[in-house]
Amino acid sequence: MSIIETEATLHAAHRDNHTHRDVNGGWLRPAVFGAMDGLVSNLALMTGVAGSVVSQQTIVITGLAGLAAGAFSMAAGEYTSVASQRELVEAELDVERRELRKHPVDEMEELAALYVARGVEPALAREVAMQLSRDPEQALEIHAREELGIDPDDLPSPTVAAVSSFGSFALGALLPVLPYLLGATALWPALLLALVGLFACGALVARVTARNWWYSGLRQLVLGGAAAAVTYGLGALLGAAI
Repeated sequence: MSIIETEATLHAAHRDNHTHRDVNGGWLRPAVFGAMDGLVSNLALMTGVAGSVVSQQTIVITGLAGLAAGAFSMAAGEYTSVASQRELVEAELDVERRELRKHPVDEMEELAALYVARGVEPALAREVAMQLSRDPEQALEIHAREELGIDPDDLPSPTVAAVSSFGSFALGALLPVLPYLLGATALWPALLLALVGLFACGALVARVTARNWWYSGLRQLVLGGAAAAVTYGLGALLGAAI
């Protein structure tokens, strides 16, 4: 083990080993959710149709239709959701901006009280709040962080969320269809590829979240496999009944 000998080295070591993942970005959640949803939903849809004993062409058309419909639905839903969230945050920022303009002293005292509540001495807290409040934009950013828990400069993008969701859903939903497009005539190649994809997606998510990769992969594999088994059974029952 190397020994840190100087203060400069200590600062460099701390900087190099004290980075964090992006937890506020607008792409990770829709991308992960889209890929998982695309795999599970299209696999379940195709196994349900296959269970009712239909033609290979019907299964392929069902899978492609499920891919297109799901991808557009996910993209529209993510765009609307993130846009609504962003508009709400921007509205709250406008409220805070007006308060800073109309009642600057009260807002400064409010900020000082927050620092006092965190253990800063009152005189020092007031001095810090006074200095930070000199710049209106800096004051707005600090109040937004302290009161709303948001970063005005790091709001999620509806477009990024929609594109991430669309692409990842389409990619996930393509896996069960791909063996049929390449000439497969039975369900098991599509099922096998989809289950491998589910495990890989779960393991990949674990790499991002620093959780156990095999547990995350197996969990997603079991959940996706259970959904496929249930829909296949329902398809078989309905096919026999109809």
